[in-house]
Amino acid sequence: MNRSKLKTVLFILASLILMSGCSVSYKLNGASIDYNTIKTITIETITNRAAYQWAPMAPMFNTSISDIYNRQTKLRQVKRDGDLVLSGEITSYDQTNKSVAADGYSSMVQLKMTVKIKFTNNKRHEDDFDRSFSASREYDSSQQLSAVQEELVQQMIDDIVDQVFNATVANW
Repeated sequence: MNRSKLKTVLFILASLILMSGCSVSYKLNGASIDYNTIKTITIETITNRAAYQWAPMAPMFNTSISDIYNRQTKLRQVKRDGDLVLSGEITSYDQTNKSVAADGYSSMVQLKMTVKIKFTNNKRHEDDFDRSFSASREYDSSQQLSAVQEELVQQMIDDIVDQVFNATVANW
């Protein structure tokens, strides 16, 4: 065997030996949870304390927040004393005129939702927080709120739930 072939074979063998000692780990769901330590989550019912009320909003939020942890983590949901605990309330749900058309009337309306979340990590209290998350959507003022409300609220809920998930278990 000539010298260049020997170098090539040795290089390939060395590469294989080095690669067999390494491992690459990644998660496609964005969660970075140590499942050896964190096994359970308690998600308390999020209540609607906003001055302006739309009855389906709190149940929609509670379903969405529970679903994301079920889909994207291996955490078992328990009624109380979870390793992670989420609680909170919808603190505001408002609509405001966003822009005015040439005729002086509102042309766009902004719908905004804010949810205050208290997060407790019973295994690592330095991760605890108590903060608000918001999302907003706009709609054309020629539409009735009742015609677009469910879709827009679900979009805002999805946005806020993603923010909460990222802040709690994705370490973003």
